[in-house]
Amino acid sequence: MLKALDILKVAHRNTIEPSMNLLHMKEQHIPGSIQYVIRRYYAQQQWNSDDTGMLVYHYNTRNQEENFLELRYCISGNKYCFEKSCANCSELPTQNCSGKHETVDVFSFHFSSTFLHQFVHNVKLSNRKDEVLAFKHPNSFTKLFPVCSRKRMALDALLNHSYSGSMENIFTNAKVHELLLYSLECLVDEKEEGFACKFLADDAGKDRIYQAREILLQRIGDPITIKELSRKVAMNECYLKKGFKEVFGTTIFDFYQQQRMEHAKYLLYEKGLSVTDVSALLGYSSISHFSAAFKKHTGLKPCDLLR
Repeated sequence: MLKALDILKVAHRNTIEPSMNLLHMKEQHIPGSIQYVIRRYYAQQQWNSDDTGMLVYHYNTRNQEENFLELRYCISGNKYCFEKSCANCSELPTQNCSGKHETVDVFSFHFSSTFLHQFVHNVKLSNRKDEVLAFKHPNSFTKLFPVCSRKRMALDALLNHSYSGSMENIFTNAKVHELLLYSLECLVDEKEEGFACKFLADDAGKDRIYQAREILLQRIGDPITIKELSRKVAMNECYLKKGFKEVFGTTIFDFYQQQRMEHAKYLLYEKGLSVTDVSALLGYSSISHFSAAFKKHTGLKPCDLLR
């Protein structure tokens, strides 16, 4: 079983970790309730990683009271300022301040079997997600998944809210339940024990899946077919599609579309590019096709983000 902070090593692809300073830690440990720890780190050296999620299912046949589900996340890109006395901060270095520093934020949420029982009481267990919540799956496992925009928003909200007291407890519980829901959605109903594809048992297979992801990210504005992608990573199309969903919890198409739309939001809102320019940069044949895809993904029209 992976240790709690191994999510850092997983996110950093098991390479040498930069030295980290703990900036902030918040935790809650109440028996029978949601238990969590949030740690915010400052990486003194450059931190290159993907936002990563991990679901840990612990099953003890002999003592079922020890069964638990744990969610762990590692995200980066948020910023923290060491200087608390700045006024009218422009987020740029000043005489007394070197500017805001990017952080690495690590979350751990622990759910006991007793706590999760409320969701499966009197529910017919019709799929693997129900079995996991009810601790009817007979083997412990660890599942990695990507941090989609919904999970990222919930995690960011836990770091940047203004609630206190009882309102904070209500808010925190709501966001943690959201994370539980979104993370369980990443589980797929497969026959393989432990939710793992047998052909991904070796590191070479996993490396090809990660290589496919990098190629997709590099070609945000130059769409590639799955057939072309499978040739580039030297993997059978079927294995590539199945393995990609196993590793990242989403299909190749959905992942690619999500990344294109997130990049479109950045180009429209942060860079102030026109809808026509963004449509062309992302490789769409027409503005109408881009606008339809953007609205389907975000619920907004591209022009809504223009400044």
